[in-house]
Amino acid sequence: MSKIEKISNLKKSKNPKPSEVEAMEAVKTLIKWAGDNPQREGLQETPKRVVKAYKDFFSGYHLDPREILSKKFKEVDGYDEIIILKNIRLESHCEHHMVPFIGTAHVGYLPRKKVVGLSKLARLVEVFAKRLQIQEKLTAQIANAIDEVLQPKGVGVVIEASHLCVATRGIHKPESSMVTSRMLGTFRDDQATRKEFLDLIGFNKSNI
Repeated sequence: MSKIEKISNLKKSKNPKPSEVEAMEAVKTLIKWAGDNPQREGLQETPKRVVKAYKDFFSGYHLDPREILSKKFKEVDGYDEIIILKNIRLESHCEHHMVPFIGTAHVGYLPRKKVVGLSKLARLVEVFAKRLQIQEKLTAQIANAIDEVLQPKGVGVVIEASHLCVATRGIHKPESSMVTSRMLGTFRDDQATRKEFLDLIGFNKSNI
């Protein structure tokens, strides 16, 4: 089984997926549990809106990262330097509290023979972000997918994000942010390559 297959959440379940009606009823139950009346005017359409929003928030479960990276290009005239897409905005949801975390991903790789369109890197980030996540796992999934499909000499992924589960509940620290990194191949083994990547995305070694 490949790394992507192991990390993919697109697994067949013995339990059928609940219907939209069942999902809306669940939202009504939460509204009642919170202490409000789902039948009052301002909340009557809320269950439908929540279900529609969830389709967007968690659309990544229905997309295959391998397919996104499947179209590769070999005609690069010998280009063998780092390729980086910086400042990819991401919006995901914490799997512990189901509240958003929002931030920026920087993705880089050192090609061996094949490259992929830059929009595909942004799309890859979105596919994994549009699932229930923790930032550490999200960072690893993006790097592992690039490593498996493109088979580059190295991969580097850095994510910095603010978590509303920290900002709006519990410890209430809205000014905090979390930084995670995943380095593979030469990005892990070669200090100069790692430093070049971190310098190019605006992080020095002391930040990681």
